[in-house]
Amino acid sequence: MSKQNLPVVDLQAVACCAPLAVRPMDAEQAAVVAPMFKALGDPVRLRLMSMIASVPEICVCDLTPAFDLSGPTISHHLKVLREAGLVDSERRGTWVWYRVEPEAFRQLGVLLDLPAAAPATR
Repeated sequence: MSKQNLPVVDLQAVACCAPLAVRPMDAEQAAVVAPMFKALGDPVRLRLMSMIASVPEICVCDLTPAFDLSGPTISHHLKVLREAGLVDSERRGTWVWYRVEPEAFRQLGVLLDLPAAAPATR
């Protein structure tokens, strides 16, 4: 699986974004960030992401048995995560190994950072 054919996720566009609770995003920033959230919005991809993020790297051969899905379906979900810029992959012989793209997660974390709010009063 070559990274050459995958679209480039512009993390600079994400990096410039203030937390969502501080300032509204412009259309360009939202267009860059939305595919990341969309990729994580699927239960299978969210589970895959959790499995990948819980270790330094993991082989697709260890991911596929955890699901009652075909290999091509798992490959499609992994491709969506790659295209969203959330994971990176490397082919080693027959198998592909996956690891988290830490900068993408750092940026999403910044976006989701909420300031401490004062207790609500009635």
